[in-house]
Amino acid sequence: MAEIDFPAEIRALRATHDSIEQVTDVESLRAEIAELSEAAGAPDLWDDPSKAQQVTSRLSHRQSELERVEKLGERIDDLEVLVELAQEEGDPDSLAEAGRELGSIRKALEELEVVTLLNGDYDERDAVVTIRAGAGGVDAADFAEMLMRMYLRWAERRGYPTKVMDTSYAEEAGLKSATFEVNAPFAYGTLSVEAGTHRLVRISPFDNQGRRQTSFAAVEVIPLIEQTDHIEIPDNEIRVDVFRSSGPGGQSVNTTDSAVRLTHIPTGIVVSMQNEKSQIQNRAAALRVLQSRLLLLKKEQEDAQKKALAGDVKASWGDQMRSYVLNPYQMVKDLRTEHEVGNTAAVLDGDIDGFIDAGIRWRAGQRQGAAGS
Repeated sequence: MAEIDFPAEIRALRATHDSIEQVTDVESLRAEIAELSEAAGAPDLWDDPSKAQQVTSRLSHRQSELERVEKLGERIDDLEVLVELAQEEGDPDSLAEAGRELGSIRKALEELEVVTLLNGDYDERDAVVTIRAGAGGVDAADFAEMLMRMYLRWAERRGYPTKVMDTSYAEEAGLKSATFEVNAPFAYGTLSVEAGTHRLVRISPFDNQGRRQTSFAAVEVIPLIEQTDHIEIPDNEIRVDVFRSSGPGGQSVNTTDSAVRLTHIPTGIVVSMQNEKSQIQNRAAALRVLQSRLLLLKKEQEDAQKKALAGDVKASWGDQMRSYVLNPYQMVKDLRTEHEVGNTAAVLDGDIDGFIDAGIRWRAGQRQGAAGS
């Protein structure tokens, strides 16, 4: 085993940590925490529960962000002390422990470094994820359900709360579409790199002749609307349809027509909700997602205008961003970042952090290239 150059490694850790502190702007972060703490202590805070929840949630997130940066600095200090003592005493066990801690700190810094790249307008928001089956018939519907499970398992692994808002089941198996929320700081910025067309290649379990089938599913990720966004939608621009909620196989699970479909007439955007208990709750949830989609559409239109002024910038996702090949070999590969994993079962069980981190770094590079062109 090669001997570790601890002084050089610790200098590298400090340099990375200093860079993260600068990007994070620790002093501004402390000032914001002080302001939020004062607001959270106001006696009339809970007169407006929605605003109170916003304040306390943001305070908790900012405190966690500061604590994470400061603790990593403390761990680097402790590592330096551990190395000095181990070298003075000639203690190989302590040096081995220092080597393990070095690797752990390096990994934590890499993860934090990725978070600092989430600096888009809505990156801090909760996310609304919609998955739709594409070409490929029943295999595509099954693939859509596999992707939904993958993302829900990823969120579960991280302790992120999720809420399934709408599911439209296919007749034979799988899902036509599904929409769910992921409620966590930076959920949108993190998951937005998953947006695009996903492709599955496998021996179809629905083909009696055991032929290989290629199928597709689309993933859409939008930021969740907040009260401060002020996206007003006139009533005459929305068509409201109510229908009976359905479960797998098209069976009715409600005795009343509680499901709601909203159509935004000017854009043609359609949002359906059926997982709440009442029609009123489904309508409110659908309106919130519709507002989120219109907010993102407005942002995309503004970005398109900026790009038109700046000239042609090649930074497109393409029709297909990731392939999941289960036969004739096992491989999941992102076609933008070239990141690939041979353990397809682990990926489909939610182990997608490597793809997400690579995607965030790729996107940052694309934005940097666009800004410099």
